[in-house]
Amino acid sequence: MLIRVIRFFVTVLLAVIGGVILHLASPVLTELISTEVLKTDMGLYKLTMANVILIGIGMVIGGFAGYLVSPYFVAKLQKFSIWVEGQLSKMPLQDVIAGVVGLAIGLIIANLLGGTFANIPVIGNYLPVLFSIVFGYLGIHIVVRKQKEIGELFGRMMKLKKKPREKLGEDGTVQTAAQPQPAPVASAMPAGGYGSYDSLVGCKLLDTSVIIDGRIADICSTGFLDGKLLIPVFVLEELQHIADSADALKRVRGRRGLDILQKIRTESGLQVEIINQDFEDITEVDSKLIRLGQQLGGKIVTNDYNLNKVSELQGVPVLNINDLSNAVKPVVIPGENMHVTVVKEGKEQGQGIAYLDDGTMIVIENGRYYLNKAIEVEVTSALQTSAGRMIFAKPVGE
Repeated sequence: MLIRVIRFFVTVLLAVIGGVILHLASPVLTELISTEVLKTDMGLYKLTMANVILIGIGMVIGGFAGYLVSPYFVAKLQKFSIWVEGQLSKMPLQDVIAGVVGLAIGLIIANLLGGTFANIPVIGNYLPVLFSIVFGYLGIHIVVRKQKEIGELFGRMMKLKKKPREKLGEDGTVQTAAQPQPAPVASAMPAGGYGSYDSLVGCKLLDTSVIIDGRIADICSTGFLDGKLLIPVFVLEELQHIADSADALKRVRGRRGLDILQKIRTESGLQVEIINQDFEDITEVDSKLIRLGQQLGGKIVTNDYNLNKVSELQGVPVLNINDLSNAVKPVVIPGENMHVTVVKEGKEQGQGIAYLDDGTMIVIENGRYYLNKAIEVEVTSALQTSAGRMIFAKPVGE
C-alpha cells in the first residue's frame, strides 16, 4: 500500500512539474501558433486556450514520465531506507539520541546565523542552507563524540544543586543545612538478606569481566571459594545493558554473563546475593566496585588487570582468576623438551609461534622455517605475569 502511495505522489509531482514547465514556455510557443482562436483570453487567471492546452499536454507528459520512473525511484528509496535502518541498528541508542540532540542544536544555531546574513546581496539566500548543512553536521559530530563529558557535566550540575545550603545561625555562626545520610548497606539488602553489616566482612564481590569470562562458575563448583558471593546491582545493570546492546557480539557476551550468574546460583552451593548499594556520585562501574569493597571489607574477584592494580593501590584485596589459572599450569623448566606444532610466524624475523593445550604461547627461535610442522623444542626461558605466561624455546639440535 505504501509503495502505491509513493508511486502516486511521484506521478502527480512530475505531472505538476510538466504542466508548470510548459506553462512557463507558453509565451514562446504561442508565438508559433497562427490561429487566433487559441490566443483568445478565457477570463480565467488570464489564461488563453493555448495556455490551457499546453498545461494539459505538459501534465500528461509529466504524469506518463512519472508513471515510468516511479518504480525505479521507489526501489532506490527502499534500498536507502534499508541501509539507513541497518546503520541505525548498529549504533547504540545513546548515540542515536545524542545525534538527534546535536542536529537540533546545530540547526538552531544555523537558523540564528542565517537570519543575520540573509540580507547579503547575491549569496544571502543561499547562506541559510549552507549554515544548516555545516552546523547540523558539526552538532551531530561534536555531541556524539563528547556525550560522555556532557553527561558528566550535567551530573556535576545536579550534584551542585543538591549540595547543602549555608545559612547564618542566631549566634552569628555559619550553619549547614542537614543533608540526608545514605542508608547503611545492611538496609539496602533484599528481604531475607544479611542480618548485620559485620556479616558482609570477608565477602567476595564479582565484577562484570569475571562473570562474562565464565571460569568463575567452575571455580565456585570446585569449592575453592567460600563465604558469600555478592553481585552489586550496578554490575547486574551493566550486564543487562551489554545483553541489550545493538552489537551482536556484545549481546552474546552479556547473555552469557547472565547465564553464568544463574549457573553459579544453582550449581555452586555458595550463598549468592544481589546487593542494592549504589553510588550516585560515581559513574564508572570499576570505581563503584572499589568503593563498595572498601566499605564492606570484602575482596574483589576479577580478571581485569587494570582493576587489579587500582584495587591494590586503594587497599582492596583482589582475587585475580588469571593468577589462579597461571598458578595451576604445569611449570616448565629451562632445558626441558616438549613437542609442539608451529602455527604462525612471530613478530620478529625468523620467529615461529606455537601454543600449548592450555593456550600458553610459545615463541620459537627460527621457528618460521617449521611452519605447520610438529617439532621438538627446548625451553630457554619463561615469562610469568598476571596477564598470562609466555615461553621462549628453540628447536632441538640448533
